[in-house]
Amino acid sequence: MAMVSTSTSSLSLQTKTSFPSQRKAPKPCPKNLYYFSFTSPSTILTSSIPLINSSSIGIRLSISLKSSSTAKYNEVVVDEEMDRIKRLQNGSDVRGVAVEGERGRVVDLTPPVVEAIAESFGEWLLGGGEGGVIRVSLGRDPRISGAALGVAVVAGLARAGCLVFDMGLATTPACFMSTVLAPFGYDASIMMTASHLPYTRNGLKFFTKRGGLTSPEVEEICDRAARKYVNRLATVSTTLPSPPTRVDFMSVYAKHLRDIITQRVNHPLHYDTPLKGFQIIVNAGNGSGGFFTWDVLDKLGADSFGSLHLKPDGMFPNHIPNPEDKTAMALTRAAVLANSADLGIVFDTDVDRSGVVDKSGNPINGDKLIALMAAVVLREHPGTTIVTDARTSMALTRFITDRGGHHCLYRVGYRNVIDKGVQLNKDGIQAHLMMETSGHGALKENHFLDDGAYMVVKIIIEMVRMKLEGSDEGIGSLIEDLDEPLESIELRMNVLSEPRHAKAKAIEAIEAFRNYIEEGKLPGWELDSCGDCWVSEGCLVDSNDAPATVDAHMYRAKVFDEEHGQHGWVHIRQSIHNPNIAVNMQSTLPGGCKTMTRVLRERYPRINSLS
Repeated sequence: MAMVSTSTSSLSLQTKTSFPSQRKAPKPCPKNLYYFSFTSPSTILTSSIPLINSSSIGIRLSISLKSSSTAKYNEVVVDEEMDRIKRLQNGSDVRGVAVEGERGRVVDLTPPVVEAIAESFGEWLLGGGEGGVIRVSLGRDPRISGAALGVAVVAGLARAGCLVFDMGLATTPACFMSTVLAPFGYDASIMMTASHLPYTRNGLKFFTKRGGLTSPEVEEICDRAARKYVNRLATVSTTLPSPPTRVDFMSVYAKHLRDIITQRVNHPLHYDTPLKGFQIIVNAGNGSGGFFTWDVLDKLGADSFGSLHLKPDGMFPNHIPNPEDKTAMALTRAAVLANSADLGIVFDTDVDRSGVVDKSGNPINGDKLIALMAAVVLREHPGTTIVTDARTSMALTRFITDRGGHHCLYRVGYRNVIDKGVQLNKDGIQAHLMMETSGHGALKENHFLDDGAYMVVKIIIEMVRMKLEGSDEGIGSLIEDLDEPLESIELRMNVLSEPRHAKAKAIEAIEAFRNYIEEGKLPGWELDSCGDCWVSEGCLVDSNDAPATVDAHMYRAKVFDEEHGQHGWVHIRQSIHNPNIAVNMQSTLPGGCKTMTRVLRERYPRINSLS
């Protein structure tokens, strides 16, 4: 079953971009900055991010199309206020601007809105046949909006008749684990976080004992909250029928991680302190990850001297808490080398993602982190399937298959990747690791939960095991034979449309791009059938009879330049519930992405007329 239906939209190369009359004409582009343009009068999608930072050559993609049908969120016209609440949904999460400070962005995640969403979540739980009193835990990262929005969450849940248990500063994985670990075992949990986004943002992540909510479930909750908010336009409740109970779950969660390390290392000399003799540096980015230093590493005997930014600070004064952030990785690398440490760890704000630095100072994230985890998991589960998003390189596929594993490439979106792994296991195919290039990674052995701390625990256990076996090479040696794309670039292009139609317009643009390639209008470009998943018309789809609902649409195209013998891959996708399209370009030879751009200019001279 194909992921999306064939669109009737069409694309054409033009010498002039069509803008609505009320918009100003674009500024003349700099010399040697070329534009690749697909245009028509309806929707406009643009990006002017330089493709090659070290060169004067760049690319601007401008895609627009005209469709015979207009996508609607509902069959009836909704009030703008309701629509604004619905747009807070971001895949399986809720995210918005919680405090002023972003130019051009208004505060839309207010306490009354959050109260309506929390109340709707409580009602959704009660309507799901849970039965009895619903007990919900609440955690948050250190963002400055956390206190005010926390009151709103408690008010909404209490209004729905739920009992609330406040965990205070927590991590996203800990929130889920509070529904699993005794003696807590809450019915559900909410984590207040916006991951690596700026201090002005905040959001909500929802869990039950079955795991994180799906995108359709969050959509249902937001729809209910929108109607509730518009009908009531209430302020946050000041009288709570059941005030929250403060609980200390993080210490229980930390002990859970410590027990895993001690039991699996089973150190022959010092069982309770298996990390004695190791120096491990943590960069928490002033998020929620500092607990891993004093409540896990230190208690297991590790030396954590030199760790960075452990104090929670919702303004994130040092750098973005994100293992993909270059500053975060560079500072961690410097600390590892300065202290001759065995390992460096970088957490994102809510610790559902992580990255590491090996003893030689080599950053390990993206494809490298997936390869490292694959090497560990394949040692424990020979022949298992590793599920990743389709942005990963062909070199990673070779790395996995050379070790006897299977590589299943799937749609971008960490929830999509994890759900695919769950589906494969239900279908009898063993899939023990699911990872997205952003660092979200889940293991079958850990409830299919994307837990950055648990990933690090697995790496630490492997590091100690290697030492006990007499190896001083460090964990970096496990991926020495991983080849990397010599060039990899990502572009994000905004869709200029009414907000309520932006997602549908982005999907139309991707479909039109697919049609453009299929019609042979880009010589050397072809839709690429990749991965172990069934592929239909270049689109990665579910192979079972009841495919799951997904968050993002994408295609992958192979690009080959016969003259220079260079090839690479282009991924184009609609970002999850955001009004933009992301394009990833990977090449296997130096300058490959520049070659792709040059080929477009040479074979379509009219592109040059846009410069």
